[in-house]
This record gives sequence, C-alpha cells and structure tokens, in this order.
Amino acid sequence: MMKSYLNYWLRMIRCAIVGPPAFYIWNSILTFLFLLGGIAYIYQLQNGLIVTNLTDQVSWGAYIANFTFLVGVAAAAVLLVFPTYVLHREDVKDVVLLGELMAFTAITMCLMFILVDMGRPDRFTHVMPVLGRLNFPRSVLAWDVVVLNGYLFLNLHVPGYLLYMTYKGKKPNKWLYIPFVFVSIAWAVSIHTVTAFLYSGLGGRPYWNTAILAPRFLVSAFAGGPAILIIVFTLVTLFTKLKVRPQVFDMLKKIAMVFLPINMFLFGSEIYKEFYTDSVHTESMRYLFFGSHGHAMLKPYIWASIVMSFTAMAIFYTPKLRQNSKTLIFACVLAVLGIWIEKGMGLIIPGFIPTPLGDMVEYTPSLVEFFVCLGIWSFGALLFTILAKVAVAIQVGELRENS
Repeated sequence: MMKSYLNYWLRMIRCAIVGPPAFYIWNSILTFLFLLGGIAYIYQLQNGLIVTNLTDQVSWGAYIANFTFLVGVAAAAVLLVFPTYVLHREDVKDVVLLGELMAFTAITMCLMFILVDMGRPDRFTHVMPVLGRLNFPRSVLAWDVVVLNGYLFLNLHVPGYLLYMTYKGKKPNKWLYIPFVFVSIAWAVSIHTVTAFLYSGLGGRPYWNTAILAPRFLVSAFAGGPAILIIVFTLVTLFTKLKVRPQVFDMLKKIAMVFLPINMFLFGSEIYKEFYTDSVHTESMRYLFFGSHGHAMLKPYIWASIVMSFTAMAIFYTPKLRQNSKTLIFACVLAVLGIWIEKGMGLIIPGFIPTPLGDMVEYTPSLVEFFVCLGIWSFGALLFTILAKVAVAIQVGELRENS
C-alpha cells in the first residue's frame, strides 16, 4: 500500500515537470518572476516595511488589496461545486476538480499575501494555538484565520482524494468526500463573509461601515469568478487533451450576465448613499472619485474600473460578441481587472483616506511591493499550472496506476 502511494507521488512529480517546449518556457518565465519577487521580499525582510509605502496612516495596501480579491477567486469555486454535486450536471463534473484546485491555489496566495504584509514571517505564530493566541471566537481576525485554513483543507482533500481514486481506477467512497463537498459550499460563502465583517466591523473607518459589504463581496466573487474560469477553461481546452464542453461556458456566461449588473448596482447604491447624504464621512468616496485637497491618485483607476465593467457587461449582453471567443476573453479580462480595482484599490485604500484626524496621506505601492506581488501571482500561476497538468493527465487517462 505504502509502496503504491509512494509510486503515485513519484509519477505525479514526473508528470508535473515533464512537458512540451511551451510548457518549459511558460514555467521558466513564472519561476523567474517568482524569484524576482523572492529577492524583493528578502530585501523587505532585511530592511523592514519601511521599504514599502505603507505608513501609520495607511497600514493596508497592495498586499491586502490582492488578498481581498483572491478570497473572492477562491469562493468562486462554488459555482462549479454546486452544479456538480447538488444538481448532478455531468458536463460540469469534468472540470469541477480544476475549479477546486484553483480555489486551493487562491487561498495559498491569500496566505502568502498575509505573510508578506505582516513584515516578519514569525508573526504568523502569534495566531497559532499553543505557539500564540488565536483569540477565537472573540476576534473576527481569528474567524478569518479559521475559515481560510479550513477552506484550504477542504479544497485539498476533495480533489486530492478523487484524483487518487481515479488514478487507482477505483470507485470513490462517497462518505469520504461528499460530506466535505457540502461543507465546502457553505464554507465558500463564509470566507468572503468573514473577510467583509473584518472590514465593516472597524468603527473608526466609516467608508467600510456598510451593511451591504458582505453581499457586495459575494456578488463580486460570483461576477468575477465566471470570467476567470472562462479564461482558464479556454486555455485548458487549447493546450490539453481535456476539452471543456460548450455547456460549461454557456453556464458561466449566464452567471456572469446575472451577477455583473448586480455588482454594479450594489456599488452604485454605495455611491448614492455616500454622496446624497453629503456628510463628513463622504470624504473617502469623494477622494476616490474626484480627488480631495490636491490628492487624486485613485481617481483614474476607479473610473477605468467602471468603464471596464460596463464594457464587459455590454459584450456579455450582446449575443454576437459573447459567442465570439476573442471578444468573450476580452470581456472576461475587463471584468476581472474592473473588479480587482474596485475590490482592491477602490475599497482598501480609500478606507484610510482621510485619517480619523482628517489628515490626507496618499498611498502608492512601492517598487518592492510591486515585485513581491508579481512574485506571488507568478507562484500562484505556476502552482495551478502544475496542479492542473497532473489533474488533467489523471482525468483523461494518461496517468493511471496500470498505464
């Protein structure tokens, strides 16, 4: 048994590192960018967070913005899990494991962004039971630690077990994965809800004090998630033997068509609430859209985000354009970028500007932060590439115990 399992891992590793020339070129580029990020992070470790543009006034920046966006990417896996295991759609079943592996990769990247934002890696031990003090259940941050790591485990166990049983040519035991699947569906909602509560519970930051922040987070995940999945499945279809069925793309298009306008509606509701009341707490939103006291760094970004989102919606709602693979991918890229700006820079940074004392301290990511972020994104792309290659090989029968 142990020998067979060890052989399974050895064959997976070989499958993960062996491929055509394009595979080596892609992985080499990602590895190079990851190493650049690693060098930037070592520089940050040596000199401290002073090499970033984070300050006492703006203590969360590019790292937490990326973390917030990636939590939504991870939660989007439920868009495939629910149709597969609840609605029993066979067409979606072909790709659900890729969706779960993408969620695993996204959570891994989330934890990496938290790690680099902490300044020192040993600070991770502060929230570990025994080594530190988790402060569960009183701390909302402790809840976030629990739900993120729990979701990481769920999206490691389910695809890991199913792929191993497929490799062995055996029928999986439903009791060893179905309960975890249903838990993961609820857990996907919880990871983004708890993250939203982490922001909205900060009374000193009125920009985040809104009851619809959690719904906004979930809706944006279900709007951007299909766009990312369409891009990924298009690449899988082009470069692997696993051909994603057209019905899957049609389902993802319909989901995007529902949630993209809802996402913009909720964002518009926030804009109305802020500007119509015209209270002193409107200053953060005013800074975001029009600038304030000569500071307007985020202004072009948020307007670009709105243009991207509406352009993506126009393409999705035009039958001729959404049926064209090139314009569809273009719409998906616009949707992802628009939501990333809105949920990242458009949400995190304005919450700190102005400060509770009224100071206007702007924030722009430093070169070190840029390369660290680039390194983590490259690592995520590399990790998913390797996981997807092995998963596809097992699913299409290239990697089996007796092959």
